[in-house]
Amino acid sequence: MATANDRAVLQTIFNPSTPFGDVPGLDEDEDMPQEEEEAFAPELLAQVRDLELQGVSAAESGDVSAALERFSEAIRLLPERASAYNNRAQALRLKGDVAGALRDLDAAIRLGRGCGRAVCQSLVQRGLIHRLQAREDDARRDFQQAARLGSAFARRQLVLLNPYSALCNQMLSEMLGRLRNPDVAGSD
Repeated sequence: MATANDRAVLQTIFNPSTPFGDVPGLDEDEDMPQEEEEAFAPELLAQVRDLELQGVSAAESGDVSAALERFSEAIRLLPERASAYNNRAQALRLKGDVAGALRDLDAAIRLGRGCGRAVCQSLVQRGLIHRLQAREDDARRDFQQAARLGSAFARRQLVLLNPYSALCNQMLSEMLGRLRNPDVAGSD
């Protein structure tokens, strides 16, 4: 299960110009259904969660190699759980291993069977990678699925991917600029 720190790390990866911890919209999905964790032995699940927290802490402190080790150990102990794959994908992305990150995101989505927080976050993360690769249709599909799972961030990304919305936003921005600065508009 991802923590607020996990979401902050994801935000930092894909939007390095925003302050760490400032994750607009990702806090709005707190009522998102959790993974079906009851299928896992409680003591093993606790150990895996602890490894993931250690991995997130390592990534936050800049030790991505240690983070990858913790996430990989969590996957080795509980390979059927989606969350560690999602977290490791973030660390792989930090290391520049986009192909490895995509493999882990695909695994997380498959293991989560289309529902839960880890699947939603994996879809958002994969959608962002697709956007960076100019694969807009793939990004749109991932954001649509994540939006259906409750991600407000994914809904905003869908608006940004909509060319009509972008055109309307541009026209509205120009109109508001003219209203705010009528002298500048008259000199055109």
